[in-house]
Amino acid sequence: MKVVKTVSGMRAAVRYLRAKRLTIGFVPTMGYLHEGHLSLVRKCRKSADVCVVSIFVNPLQFGPQEDLRRYPRDFAMDAGLLRREGVDFLFCPADTEMYPEGYRATVEVSGLQDRLCGRSRPGHFKGVATVVLKLFNIVQPDVAFFGQKDAQQAVILRKMAEDLNLNVKIRILPIVREPDGLAMSSRNVLLSKEERRAALILSRSLGEARRMFDRGERRTGVIVAWLRKMIAAEPLAKVDYVEIVYCRDLRPVDLIRRDVLAALAVYIGRTRLIDNIILKI
Repeated sequence: MKVVKTVSGMRAAVRYLRAKRLTIGFVPTMGYLHEGHLSLVRKCRKSADVCVVSIFVNPLQFGPQEDLRRYPRDFAMDAGLLRREGVDFLFCPADTEMYPEGYRATVEVSGLQDRLCGRSRPGHFKGVATVVLKLFNIVQPDVAFFGQKDAQQAVILRKMAEDLNLNVKIRILPIVREPDGLAMSSRNVLLSKEERRAALILSRSLGEARRMFDRGERRTGVIVAWLRKMIAAEPLAKVDYVEIVYCRDLRPVDLIRRDVLAALAVYIGRTRLIDNIILKI
């Protein structure tokens, strides 16, 4: 595995790969890798001639009330995992490589970025779209892989790629969960033992949403109210949002007549966790 730390170095590698007519697969990450990330890496390796993974904790997507310094990091662990998975290139630029002095340009996907997580994290998805577009321009992948856990991000990035005519196919892979159902997340390490137990309320409440749906409930207000009641019963949990929306455009749904996304964000102590499921007609 070759570790590349500069934009110019990554572009030189891409020129070489293109000259060899090799297809490039890409997995963007913020590091502190877990099995969810590695599932994307394995799919990437099977889908393209060359697998590129980036690690970049993007300061643009952290708000003023969010602690960028608290985000977990372990580059040595990450690099070891990626070597064992057979990754070809690890791109790990410094902040100053991605956002040099005087940097001003940003990307917004209006109508999608201000819903769900965007309401409580203003500017977050502008930061996400900006860094992903920059990474796409640098790495020039044929296909890029993201996880369904970040469902709103997936919708936004697909729309960005469509609207800006980007020559990249975006693949969204299923959520990878712990044996007890908790969605894997780099933020899980921030939970205390008691908070880790309390965090199971996310997957349990979504499981109840699926059971209600499977029994024939189609009124989203009824489902959401029950989920909020379940989460409120957990003392360490505080709801940010619980919503059921259309999968493609994230618009709210009153009565389920086609496939929808049931999504939630919950604070467990100081740590904000997200999870979701798709309810299919």
